[in-house]
Amino acid sequence: MTLALADLEACFEGVIPSIICTADADGVPNISYLSHVVMVDDGHVGLSNQFFAKTSSNIRLNPQATLFLVDGRSGEQFRLELIFAYSLETGPLFDHLSLQLDASSAQNGMSGVMRLRNLDVFRVVTIDAFPALTVVGARPREDRGRLAAVASIVDAITSETEADGIVDAALKGIRDRLGYHHGLLLHLYQERDQLVVIGSLGYQPSGIGADAPSGEGIISAAAASGRIVKVSDASRLQRFTAAVRDSSSDENRTRAIHLPSIDDSMSQIAVPVSVGNTTRGVLFLESRERLAFTREDEATLTVVARTVALALALSERLSQETEPDSKAGPVDVGLAGVVTVQHHAFDDSVFIDGAYVIKGVAGRLLVSMLEQHLANGRTEFTNREIRLDAGLRLPDLKDNLETRLLLLRRRLDEKQMPIRIVPLGRGRLALRLDGRVQVARAGG
Repeated sequence: MTLALADLEACFEGVIPSIICTADADGVPNISYLSHVVMVDDGHVGLSNQFFAKTSSNIRLNPQATLFLVDGRSGEQFRLELIFAYSLETGPLFDHLSLQLDASSAQNGMSGVMRLRNLDVFRVVTIDAFPALTVVGARPREDRGRLAAVASIVDAITSETEADGIVDAALKGIRDRLGYHHGLLLHLYQERDQLVVIGSLGYQPSGIGADAPSGEGIISAAAASGRIVKVSDASRLQRFTAAVRDSSSDENRTRAIHLPSIDDSMSQIAVPVSVGNTTRGVLFLESRERLAFTREDEATLTVVARTVALALALSERLSQETEPDSKAGPVDVGLAGVVTVQHHAFDDSVFIDGAYVIKGVAGRLLVSMLEQHLANGRTEFTNREIRLDAGLRLPDLKDNLETRLLLLRRRLDEKQMPIRIVPLGRGRLALRLDGRVQVARAGG
């Protein structure tokens, strides 16, 4: 059987370090480990050059090299005979590998250390396979139903016109049709340059409203670059989340929501949620299996993420129209208890009965609606009037209102607050109050 580079996909995930053998002009050999090897095309591979001056020097003197790769699933080994072709210091392929190195080294506490100097590209002359002595895993079978699964997910997403339905359809489809059970959908709010969780799959607590750490990790890297970032074996990465896991009780002190993750995550992937060349958010998935996300998964999740981006953009546009749907009805709280709402102006954080709920624009939106209710008994509102309300000081880019309302609604529901927001139809919403509201403003 003649092997092609495409048959060696699992070898390019960096689970098991590769080995390169070179020799200088006098034939003296040198062996080095490589952190990353990538497939450039059907006949070429690219090798990361970070620290290895001797390897690089040998290649310039003697362009022949031998590369040993190991399949992280099956344990099979492959020997590739190579001839040096050229070196890259810029370009899409260089940027992609550099991004992977930056993201993985940041998670390992070595941010800025494993910086890519250049990418050496080699022509592959021969590929020889050596079976594993012990079978550690089977090569995954081709999933012939993947295209139908993607079509089903896209159909479910595009059948929805409201932001909550779009988010739920995407995550449910990923779980039911693709078989991934832990993930987050984050939206980018440009006024804070922050990625915030608006959809959650498989986590308790859900992490709705949590911020992704800015400037570190694969979620931030995917948003900044507009490219997929993937980790195929996280066993060597330091886990920073354990210390803050189960920290929901500290929300009242920190005014920050814990970003969830599974303890024993082995594979992670972050996919930009983009419209055109503009990144609107990130779809993040993780798995307890090594090498869980293949190239086919990358293509599949890109289709899903872009469909979500387009559907949310359309939802925002449609929400500017209002439908004369069902009325919310009067709110009778005469016999109910008092609900205390505290608003801190410096970050627009909101506490209800002493429990932290939300901050930022979403917090400002909630307080505005409550104060209007207190002033005139009003409980129904439209997206259009919210956008036109200068007192809300909405960011210049107002096309995120639907996701902000979704975020607020889900936080109130998850915290089981006596204040809820209920959608009444396209572009309309209502307050549901289980008590007589009192709003107190604080400067800090």
